Amino acid sequence: MFFYVVIPMYIVEISGFASGTIGLILYSSAFIAETVRSGIQSVDPGQMEGARANGLTFWQAMRYIVLPQAFRYVIPPLGNQFINLVKNSSVLAFVAGFDLMYQGNVIASDSLQSMSTYLCVGVLYLILTLPLSYYMRYLEKKLA
Repeated sequence: MFFYVVIPMYIVEISGFASGTIGLILYSSAFIAETVRSGIQSVDPGQMEGARANGLTFWQAMRYIVLPQAFRYVIPPLGNQFINLVKNSSVLAFVAGFDLMYQGNVIASDSLQSMSTYLCVGVLYLILTLPLSYYMRYLEKKLA
C-alpha cells in the first residue's frame, strides 16, 4: 500500500502493478536474505578458519567451502519462500487487478456463482504451486 499510495503522491507516478511488484520484491527479499544469512551462520566457523589457514582468501573460502555447505541448509526454506511468493501475489489484486484472485472476484460477482468460482481459483493456485513443491522436494533430495 505504501508504494501504491505514498510514492505516487510525493515522488513519481507509478502503476498499481509496478507498486505491488516492488512491494512483493522488498517483502520477499528480506526473508530470502535472512534465510541465506542464517544458512551461512549455520556452517561451523572452523570451516572458514581451516580454509583461511590453508591460504584461501575470504571470498575463495566463502565460494568453495562455506556457501556450498550453507546451500544445503537453505534449500527447504527458500523453496517455501518461493511457493509463498506465488500465493502472496494475490496481494497484487488489491492494487493492480492483474491477479488470479482478482479475476476470480470479477467472475464471481458477474456470475453470482462464488463457490464454484473460488473453487476453480483454488485449483488453479494448486496447479501453480504443486510443481514448485515437487521440484523443491527433488532439489532437496538431490542436493541436500
